[in-house]
Amino acid sequence: MDDNGGVSVPTRDQPLSASVLVLNRNYTAVRVVSARRAFSLLYTNSAEVVDAHDEQWDVLNFQSWVDLSQQRKQLPAHQDQFVCTPRFWILVPRVIRLVEYDKVPRREVKFSRRNILARDEHQCQYCGKRLPTTRLSLDHVTPKSRGGKSTWTNVVAACNPCNTRKGGRMPWEASMKLRRTPAVPKKNPMLADKVESPAYRIWRLFLGDSEMAIDA
Repeated sequence: MDDNGGVSVPTRDQPLSASVLVLNRNYTAVRVVSARRAFSLLYTNSAEVVDAHDEQWDVLNFQSWVDLSQQRKQLPAHQDQFVCTPRFWILVPRVIRLVEYDKVPRREVKFSRRNILARDEHQCQYCGKRLPTTRLSLDHVTPKSRGGKSTWTNVVAACNPCNTRKGGRMPWEASMKLRRTPAVPKKNPMLADKVESPAYRIWRLFLGDSEMAIDA
């Protein structure tokens, strides 16, 4: 993420941290992993690369992907990222397919601090300030001391000063008002940001509305 809390497009100096969409063997999206993890799966023949072009795609094993990477290195696209090994350059894949896994993940967005902040667009839900992750905390609208639960509909992003001001009170007791009512997101907010980036346009071929809830 950038300093404003937004999702950054991976840069060329951090290719192993790039995101890779993982499909099961039936081409259903199941999760997102780092490029480092994706290369491990490819090298052990646990996965293959799905390389899309013109609304179609090819499936390549590790060696075939290495060979194609050498060709692409001669005339790389703007969004291409490469990893240099002692023997060759290899292109970071955007999508891989597991060769044996055929399970389908739960279709619900994982409740987590990261996803709460992304849902709320890294904006304090009381004062409205957009802040870096380090300057935001989570607030229970109905405090835990009053039976409030850690759920999508009761937890919001809040800057540290607003969280301190509210304390263990209800918003109205602290003369504070929520900017919007917290709700369960239908799509993973992190994933929704990713697919808007040109670097991850290929993901749109495999992400329907239901798949947009997978963990990213």
